[in-house]
Amino acid sequence: MTKPDSPGGNHHGLPVLQTYVPILPSGQAPAADSVPGLVLAPFRGVRYAEERVSGLAEVTSPPYDVIAADNESQLMAMDPHNVVRLILPRHAPGQPGSPYEDAAADLTAWLASGILVPDSKPALYVYEQFEVGANGAEVEGGIRQRGLIGALGLVPPSAGIVQPHENVVPGPVAGRRQLMEATQANLEPIFLLYEGGNGAATKLADSVASSRLPLAEARTADGLRHRVWAVTDPGEQEAAAADLAQRTALIADGHHRYAAYRQLQQRRHDSGAGSGPWDLGLALLVDSNAYPPRLGAIHRLILGLVPEVAARLAAEAFSVRELPGGSADVDAALADLASACDTSVAFLLTGAGRAFLLTDPDPALLRSAVPDQPGELWQHLPGRVLEGLLFDRIWGIEDDARSVQAIHDAGEAIRAAEAEPAGTAVICCPMSAAQVYQVAALGQRVPRKSTSFGPKPRTGLVLRLFAEG
Repeated sequence: MTKPDSPGGNHHGLPVLQTYVPILPSGQAPAADSVPGLVLAPFRGVRYAEERVSGLAEVTSPPYDVIAADNESQLMAMDPHNVVRLILPRHAPGQPGSPYEDAAADLTAWLASGILVPDSKPALYVYEQFEVGANGAEVEGGIRQRGLIGALGLVPPSAGIVQPHENVVPGPVAGRRQLMEATQANLEPIFLLYEGGNGAATKLADSVASSRLPLAEARTADGLRHRVWAVTDPGEQEAAAADLAQRTALIADGHHRYAAYRQLQQRRHDSGAGSGPWDLGLALLVDSNAYPPRLGAIHRLILGLVPEVAARLAAEAFSVRELPGGSADVDAALADLASACDTSVAFLLTGAGRAFLLTDPDPALLRSAVPDQPGELWQHLPGRVLEGLLFDRIWGIEDDARSVQAIHDAGEAIRAAEAEPAGTAVICCPMSAAQVYQVAALGQRVPRKSTSFGPKPRTGLVLRLFAEG
């Protein structure tokens, strides 16, 4: 097994992972055979029959938690069988049933009509994303990511094998679990990183992608081409399994879904169901040495808080400077924030046409509001400073999904703050990859929605039904 070694690094700028044995709360190391290794099992994927739909780009979607309401409508309009109808089902008010039952009914109907079809053999799926230009050709030096999609063995965080780094909130976890219970399926993969060291799993993904025709391919509006291959050879599957069993993985994207996987697993075990397909969850596993991810921040929209008031209150703890271009000059405002992020924890507040840059938090107030140890880590984490100093201490609000919206794109957050009802967009600095690994290695968590890893896997290319293993 491995874990991140936060001080070190490799030529991609990500920390090196080192072998370790997890320590139980009692202080006793577990027996060698009591903690399983990382498991990514083959399964019979369920995929769209391309001849029955308008195209894979038209029936797939981004992950559920990055789809805004207007984007959801656009996706639904692209094809009547877009996967967003399953992952974000809409239920008519006053009608019997629930959104989750609607999703289950649609899934059943699409399977019965041959819109969705199970593959004939259990497979690990090689998945590749790369950036293309307007002519469809790959962009030189652009995004490229490759990994393996499979059924991830579910283990408690205390095992140190699947390592989270973000907190979750109960509502989204329960919602994702209820959707899985209703559909008896994992509809979209979570995204995990591991340090592969050019091992067999990485070599398999690279060999397959460079030498075989893809099973499915799509070019999406975000400028990415997606390609999928099925690896059905037992020998290749076993070689990848033996390699991955020596490693640990970091949850990059999908903390709420992994928590939902574990919650469903626990409920099934508590009911006496024993072992079964609920002991695994759909996941994409990417070697961060071979394919370093892009790491960004997730921003906040606070309705009802006027930016001028937010900035005036923040001046108690930060150096505050109003930007002359206001929120109308988005590029300049974001450039000012990026420059400030190089030397300080910083935030950009926008709304009502104005923009304020917050830098250099007061050290004494910062220590008081963010007392976590080690201070040299926690007091430099944007999400923790946002939660402990700005939200708790300065503004007196709770950063939860009921009162604060989390928005992945900074430009979208800035535009949303200008719309009615008015509010304040809080644009954040990104964490570094080293900070993420340090948090995970300490067994700690940053606040919900602190990191945005990319590129994110496209939802709908491969689904996992419990009935198909």
